[in-house]
Amino acid sequence: MRIRPRLVRIAYRMLGSVAEAEDVVQDAYLRWHRTDHDAIESHDAFLVRMVTRLCLDVLKSARVQREEYIGSWLPEPFIDTEESRSDDITLSLMMVLERLSPLERAAFLLYDVFGLDFEEVARAVERDASTCRKLASRAREHVQQARPRYPVPPELGKKMAAAFFAASREGNLQVLETLLAADVTLYSDGGGKRVATIKPVYGSQKVIRFFIGLSQKPDYVAGRLLAECLIDGLPGYVTLERDDIVQTTALSIEADKITGIYVVRNPDKLKHVLSFI
Repeated sequence: MRIRPRLVRIAYRMLGSVAEAEDVVQDAYLRWHRTDHDAIESHDAFLVRMVTRLCLDVLKSARVQREEYIGSWLPEPFIDTEESRSDDITLSLMMVLERLSPLERAAFLLYDVFGLDFEEVARAVERDASTCRKLASRAREHVQQARPRYPVPPELGKKMAAAFFAASREGNLQVLETLLAADVTLYSDGGGKRVATIKPVYGSQKVIRFFIGLSQKPDYVAGRLLAECLIDGLPGYVTLERDDIVQTTALSIEADKITGIYVVRNPDKLKHVLSFI
């Protein structure tokens, strides 16, 4: 159906997982098929409500799982194409959404991002409209604080990602110093299944030391660049690392400086990536 990509996008923004989003949408369609269609006023609205409620159910258990997650948790990387890009939520903003309550996240996404009115949002999350306004307002405050003040032109983002790829692999101190903001943060998600930093690395000097140290290891092998791309709206790239490990790197950029580095190495989150590039 024509609404399926929209439903997958809603579920993915709610859950941060491509696989879980696909499962939720499939479940919603199964329930839709078992429903008396003559009793449904709007099939699209019914499916949005069902997807939202199923996502809220998933998030109840996901909270516990993420509390037990080994190292930094990052959303599954979504490789953007011209056809799939339909909102302005980036990976870094999804990290902010992760800190909201499930209801706040649902209200914000449905109203601010996907354009439902508050009556529709209220039916989806089974709360009254005034409560949904408050939920969306609280979420909006957090999101607005995290939005970049100056959007990065695509060509500049691509150029900076290429420069960072080369400098980080070579351990080039001078170039890294020019690229990184003083308060840059490196997040690396291995999920306990691949080598990754357990905690985020804060500050340009620590991040630079990390990459220089990595490049100077005796067994170091620079990864092979597979694709330059947008990853959840952020400039980045996909690489093939040692032992044929796929890895994605996305960069948040503010005022011509890299402020966030998001590296996903957990193989469970990368099964879909090669089909996009």
